Amino acid sequence: MSENTLPRGMYFEQFQPGFRLVTTGRTITEADVVAFAGLSGDYNQIHTDAEFSKTTPFGRRVAHGLLCLSVASGLLMQTGILTGTVMAFREISDWKFVKPVFLGDTLHVEMEVGEVKALPRLQAGALVIHLNVKNQGDEVVMKGVWNVLVTSRPS
Repeated sequence: MSENTLPRGMYFEQFQPGFRLVTTGRTITEADVVAFAGLSGDYNQIHTDAEFSKTTPFGRRVAHGLLCLSVASGLLMQTGILTGTVMAFREISDWKFVKPVFLGDTLHVEMEVGEVKALPRLQAGALVIHLNVKNQGDEVVMKGVWNVLVTSRPS
């Protein structure tokens, strides 16, 4: 096996409750919103029509919540902690869209492992990860809990 095929992520046994991580940031752009609208088919005017959006309580366009959730997932994956070791994204629970995300906002993710549960039959374990997605002002814009299945260290 070459070095390029070895996972660089953490194995289940390396995670403990209380493990914390903060990702880098990523700015939500016009291109992101347009691409996501095309991919998802969600052309809601609050996302795509600047003039309409001026008449809403937000006064301007808002990024899709699911776009921002996807960006949060990507930011977490970019850290490398789950690269090559994550087996499945099992569940999202208690997810709240707390504040709007506007075009030009920069998001980052703060995560903390809450629970770990070994699943020897699967040669893996489940992690309960608490996430806060924050904007450039350090305001929580969305938060919730993910349950992911992570490979155990090979014996």
